[in-house]
Amino acid sequence: MDCFEILDPRFARLIDPVAFLEKLHGENRWAEGPVWFGDLRCLVWSDIPNDRMLKWEEETGAVSLFRGGMENPNGSTRDRQGRLVTCEQGGRRVLRTEMDGTVTVLADRHADGRLNSPNDVVVKSDGSVWFTDPNYGIISDYVGRKAAQEQSGCHVFRLDPATGELTVVVDNMDMPNGLAFSPDESTLYIADSGWLTDRSAPHHLRAFDVEGDKLGASRVLAEISPGIPDGLRVDVEGHLWVSAWDGVHCLTPNGELIGKIKVPEVVANLCFGGPRYNRLFITATTGIYSVFLNTTGVRYASVLN
Repeated sequence: MDCFEILDPRFARLIDPVAFLEKLHGENRWAEGPVWFGDLRCLVWSDIPNDRMLKWEEETGAVSLFRGGMENPNGSTRDRQGRLVTCEQGGRRVLRTEMDGTVTVLADRHADGRLNSPNDVVVKSDGSVWFTDPNYGIISDYVGRKAAQEQSGCHVFRLDPATGELTVVVDNMDMPNGLAFSPDESTLYIADSGWLTDRSAPHHLRAFDVEGDKLGASRVLAEISPGIPDGLRVDVEGHLWVSAWDGVHCLTPNGELIGKIKVPEVVANLCFGGPRYNRLFITATTGIYSVFLNTTGVRYASVLN
């Protein structure tokens, strides 16, 4: 219970009174983009500055190299066929790993220019790929490759994998970052983390109405403090679990902060996993953590997850 901060009684029923925060691994430079492989019973995540993805095995606790030689991988997810989809921040592209291990470039350009540095990605039930494209990966050589920006701004994109058509769905955010659909996919939540590099910029979550292959009206759902919102996930009841500098914040679908999971390092991202999908995995600076909850995450991808 020491890891939980209950701010509202509604949070108490989402946690297990005997659950605790576990540290699974350390020694990352900046851990990000966790994704659960239920069929392999493992967690895969990105260690961005080290140009690699690592794997933790649930049965043994062993950690090994999943893939090296990448260009600053960041957020990942699995599509409806169970294929891994990864934002390669330094490579300025979105990749899909096919079942035979080959890699397909899904997107790397828009409007005759290279993408900025794709950050996080989700796949909708219709197979469309939605990802954010801030410029974090081109403003320094630590988590990317310093370079000129070729896009007119930092946008959110939708990719139709059948046609390859790439369209801008949001063009009025400062630094679009983590994103997640509501359980019924009627809402897309997107973090704006512009405050990280500009203290006059937002550090909030916006909620967008989903209208087919487009986004409609939006509203600021919640401001995240301390720090910024980065990655986020949604449980089956619609609660949002959002990264922050003091841990993971739990919000109602209306944006009310009802509780926190306190983590000793700045949290970058998170995902649900485990056999019952009730285990929250957390990437936090150098460490990988997990905690069991009394709720389950939305399974965006295939039954393999």
